[in-house]
Amino acid sequence: MLDHLNPLMESFVARMEMAFISTADADGECDSSLRAGPAGFLHVVDSRTVVYPEYRGNGVMASLGNIMENPHVGMLMVDFTEDLIGLHVNGRARIAPFEEFAELAGENRKIERWVVVSVQEAYIHCRKHIPRMVPVDRIRDWGTDDVRRKGGDFFEVKAGRKDAAES
Repeated sequence: MLDHLNPLMESFVARMEMAFISTADADGECDSSLRAGPAGFLHVVDSRTVVYPEYRGNGVMASLGNIMENPHVGMLMVDFTEDLIGLHVNGRARIAPFEEFAELAGENRKIERWVVVSVQEAYIHCRKHIPRMVPVDRIRDWGTDDVRRKGGDFFEVKAGRKDAAES
């Protein structure tokens, strides 16, 4: 376990297209969320700092809300396609305004803010049970606000509330 990212870890982070982000509120109630983007959406600023973009999401604001109450964050990045290995990065997070890292956004103006993670621990996730997956080409709508493209009411939560209100 390291208290920073070494050069191999830095290059691993730079090629990831997704990360699982774990947070907890002030009472320790946990949440895990997926963050994804094209390779390079996770930015290694230096060996002790990782930054990733935040877009408008499902409106729950679980991750950001938790970070506001409790800065401890865990990141798990897994290479399912080539090396079949994972990297854990644990640290303290803060929310930064878009302008602070605007140069990282390039042409992407759908980014609303950034999460800045100060690395406290970095270590391997063994490959023993990581399945090999094959990426499939598809059109992605990064940062879209279109309800249907975001998944709509896939689990019928809104529909269930409406039905309950009508009964």
